[in-house]
Amino acid sequence: MNTSAPGEPSASPDTPASGVLILTATAIHRALNRIAHEIAERNEDSHNVVLLGIQSGGAPLSARLAGLLEGIWHHPVPRGVLDIAMHRDDLDQRFAPAVLPTSIPCDVTGRVVVLVDDVLFSGRTIRAAMDALNDFGRPASIQLAALVDRGHRELPIKADFVGKNIPTSMTDKVRVRLKEAQGTDEVVIEQGGTRA
Repeated sequence: MNTSAPGEPSASPDTPASGVLILTATAIHRALNRIAHEIAERNEDSHNVVLLGIQSGGAPLSARLAGLLEGIWHHPVPRGVLDIAMHRDDLDQRFAPAVLPTSIPCDVTGRVVVLVDDVLFSGRTIRAAMDALNDFGRPASIQLAALVDRGHRELPIKADFVGKNIPTSMTDKVRVRLKEAQGTDEVVIEQGGTRA
C-alpha cells in the first residue's frame, strides 16, 4: 500500500489498492454542487452562460454541472465538449494525438464560457482549451471550473471554481474515476513513479 506524504491524507481501510482515496462519490457530488452554486452566484445573467467540458475528463463533469445549474436557474443550460488535441504545445512529442469530438451548442461570441476539467495541473491543458475556443468565436469572458487543483502550475492560470485543492508531488498521479466512464466515482492519488 502506498504511504502518504506529509500534509496528505493517510490511507484508510477503504483505500483502493491502486492509491490513496481523496474524494468519495459523496464528496465529488458535494464539490460539484458547491461549484454549481458558485457559478450561479458569479453569473447573474444565467441565460448567457455556456458550459464546455474539456475532453475527456471534463465532459461528464460539465454534464453534471449543467444538471445542477438547471435546478438552480430553472432553465436549460447550454453545454458541450471541447477537444484540445490539435492545440497542445507538445504535438511534436506525440506520434498520433487522439482526437475526440468537439460539440459546441451555440455561438460562444459574447457569452460567458465556463470551461470544465477534472484536474488542473500545469495549466497547459487550459491554455490549449482557450486556443481551441478561439476557433469558435470570442466569448465575453472565460471562467474555469476544476474538480481537483493539484498545483504545480507552469503557466499563470488559476481556476475560478475548485472542488478540492490537493497537495501533490510532481511524481504523483491524480486519477479521477467517474461512473460515466469507469463505473465508479472517486479521486485517487497514486504516489511516486514518473510525472503524469
